[in-house]
Amino acid sequence: MVINNEAENSKYKLLGFEKNKNLVVIMVIPTGKIIKIKIGEVLRSEIIDNLSKLEIKDIYRKYYSGGTAPTTYEMNDRHERSWMIYVALNVLLLSLYIFTNIAATKLVYLQWFDLVIPPAVFLYPLTFLVVDLLNETYGLRLARRALLFAFSSNALIVLLMNAVIYLPGLPGWKLDVPYTEVVTHVSSVLVASSVSFLFSEYVNSYLLCKIKELTNSRFLFLRVFFSTFFAVIIDSILFCFIAFYGAMQNSDILNMVYAQIAIKMCFAVFNIFPAYGARSLFKRYIAGAKTT
Repeated sequence: MVINNEAENSKYKLLGFEKNKNLVVIMVIPTGKIIKIKIGEVLRSEIIDNLSKLEIKDIYRKYYSGGTAPTTYEMNDRHERSWMIYVALNVLLLSLYIFTNIAATKLVYLQWFDLVIPPAVFLYPLTFLVVDLLNETYGLRLARRALLFAFSSNALIVLLMNAVIYLPGLPGWKLDVPYTEVVTHVSSVLVASSVSFLFSEYVNSYLLCKIKELTNSRFLFLRVFFSTFFAVIIDSILFCFIAFYGAMQNSDILNMVYAQIAIKMCFAVFNIFPAYGARSLFKRYIAGAKTT
């Protein structure tokens, strides 16, 4: 048996031990699935070859002690930092999603290029980077939960904003009408962004995990670029036609689609560098938690 000493877990990740049952809790990284296996079976399977040295050390300590020896899982919650990062990425994804929906109510005209685009197009591509990091670190299942969390939270916020419209307003208050107009437009944009967001991000998540599986977790730049490439095209077409069909001419909508794809693809290329940097920082941050 050859032990993998690389820092990166490409297929499996040790989550902990089932108390009093002599079971090891393992996450299958490409799918996010959680499995429980007897310690002896783990030592005889391919799983042990794909774990880090610290994880293997804890498993052997448990195995030879009959389950009585404490490990880093009992002495210190080594995953606290990991889940704090997961929460932070969820909050960042939600914040970007809310901003893009509200910012879509204002269109920007670029006179030099004779283009009309929403300002959100410059920040929305960051959601693909966040989803890439979620998939890379926590697997497909938890990444999809983050997407559903962002979508449902944003829908709740817009629903509450719409409810405020029907409350009795202050006579003569000059912001009543503008507020109603903005919220009404945000609500219509929510439908377009929700459809494009769910479809594009799901495609992004699926392709990222599939490419990761096919390349055995190598070539991060390939899966980040190609997963974002197809997701950007789907997102731009769905959003622009659902949000502006009937309000703008089809030729103008197509020009907006082309402009969004071009801008987002530039971000897709630049997302590769922060993806590598974020993955490296994440490993150092979690490694620091293991040794404290």
